[in-house]
Amino acid sequence: MSNPGPMTMKDLAEHFHVSVATVSRALSDNPRISKERREAIQAYARQQNFTPNIIGAHLRHSKSRPVKMIGVIIPQLPHYFFSTILAGIEEEASAHGYLVLMAKSNEEYDREVRICQSFFKNQVCGLIVSLAKDTHNFDHFRLFIDHQIPIVFYDRICTGIDTSRVVVDDYTGAYNAVSHLIERGYHRIAFFCSDMTMQISKNRYNGYKDALFKHGVKVDESLVYLCDNRAAAELLTPQVLAEPNHPDAFFAVNDDTAIGILYATKKFGLRVPEDVGICGFTNGERAVATDPQLTTVEQRGKRIGEEAANILISQVEGLLPIDHVEKRLVRTKLLIRGTTR
Repeated sequence: MSNPGPMTMKDLAEHFHVSVATVSRALSDNPRISKERREAIQAYARQQNFTPNIIGAHLRHSKSRPVKMIGVIIPQLPHYFFSTILAGIEEEASAHGYLVLMAKSNEEYDREVRICQSFFKNQVCGLIVSLAKDTHNFDHFRLFIDHQIPIVFYDRICTGIDTSRVVVDDYTGAYNAVSHLIERGYHRIAFFCSDMTMQISKNRYNGYKDALFKHGVKVDESLVYLCDNRAAAELLTPQVLAEPNHPDAFFAVNDDTAIGILYATKKFGLRVPEDVGICGFTNGERAVATDPQLTTVEQRGKRIGEEAANILISQVEGLLPIDHVEKRLVRTKLLIRGTTR
């Protein structure tokens, strides 16, 4: 039999057939709840080893502030995009007197679950998270929701839970990138993408496909490849270029993949951008360290981090209701450099 997990306020409410608000008031010894009901709920909570999130509640209801800690989960630390998001979160959090407790999932679901459990035990007052690539079950986030601890997703959002989120305008970014390639004379454009179970992959694929359709270019699914890192791109690109009717341009889901394509294309003996055009998506530091410099879509990671922290802090401090779902979209910008004509 699986472990049902820690007792939540929702569990207590269901046991007594009352609302979560009633349980919350009873646990805080609010006189609005009868003495008998308060004592019954408190006794049952002690029996079940229930631990409320004291810090989150105290921050929302008291002017006396303990250490204010925000839990942040990032999928990868060396990734430029996520490091800029973290910088934005830390800057906004520091301006409001909050500390940031950061952990990386390494793109692993099990690790992400353990991090959430650890953050909850350490009583973070809120959680900012981007999902690991293989996360398809979201039960570990419900622990926070059941205890009225706000969650804000960024970039890789959770579609299974309706919570606040900050995302990049992936669709428009991809649409503009592919439109640019077509307008510069490229017509057989390959797309190196991430797993389509992720919302960002779906959005960028839709932007890619719609740009082709808009410009009268037939969508060829054989030109869509699952490839989202430099090592994989260096292996796959020569195989793609060796095909008789090979692409004359590549749109990559991120800069690392685009740089792998660039390296492999030059090694294959083709010229960039004369023979093959390449466009990435991130605008990391390495985008201007390549030869030629990489045309790419700027994601504005720092702004994403600032917006995510702003939403979370507003919810923790009661400026936004805990159950309010805030959705913010950060616009992208196409930066044209040397890998396209």
